[in-house]
Amino acid sequence: MANSDFWDKRNQTIHSNVGHWQGGKDVTIEGYSLIHELMGNVSYMQLHILNATGKLVDKNIADWIEVCFMGLSYPDSRIWCNQIASYSADTHSSVVAAAAASILAADSRGYGGSHARKVSMSFQKQAFNQFKSGFSFEKIIAQAKFKNGKPIIVGFARPIDREDERLKPFAQIQKALFIVEGEYLKFAKLLSKYLFTHYKLSINCGGYASAFLLDQGFSPEDGYKINSFSVISGAIACYRDQIPHSPNSFLPMKCSDIEYIGTPIRKVE
Repeated sequence: MANSDFWDKRNQTIHSNVGHWQGGKDVTIEGYSLIHELMGNVSYMQLHILNATGKLVDKNIADWIEVCFMGLSYPDSRIWCNQIASYSADTHSSVVAAAAASILAADSRGYGGSHARKVSMSFQKQAFNQFKSGFSFEKIIAQAKFKNGKPIIVGFARPIDREDERLKPFAQIQKALFIVEGEYLKFAKLLSKYLFTHYKLSINCGGYASAFLLDQGFSPEDGYKINSFSVISGAIACYRDQIPHSPNSFLPMKCSDIEYIGTPIRKVE
């Protein structure tokens, strides 16, 4: 008979290494007292990062990451994840359902959401290590997939406008918060210059944020967890904008809008 000790110890018992609620007294999070140490002394973003990664970062680091969240909070229903929130309001779904669906829609490699953070950080970490070991940019880029003659590198392109309006404030606020530019960010800027010279591609806010997180010692998986709900604010705004309107009024379609390319009309014998 197989040894069941592992399962027996967990029978009817929840094991946790991250936190513990002591009813009516306190809550511990990674060994910190929520009531006596964290509340009033750290920001919500610091608490979120602690819960997501197990690391209590300095407030200036958390403040910069909060700025990054703001850069992903555009209240524009044309943005793919915000459309989900607007459609949810259009059907009079709850705001929680709309927010959750928007977060899931943003969990995408292609559109720069939470999963894209993990992909970008993974690529930059590998590329940085290769560059340090002597690889040229040409050799590093050659490993990427190409489309229409250009490499597909998450964090170093933008589908509509080439210039990312968030880069300048990202850099200015980082300087104002006295956060030194690290090796990964310096490397990302060099990579961006190479990509622009050869392919007219350049770093976007996601590439910048990915390098920043790597410089703070976060892993790609950490970045994914931190970024998991970063689009929620803009999504809720778009939900709020649509909810007063009548049902089926968000991007309504006519039958003539649909192009049918199936089997031609035929008689039924």
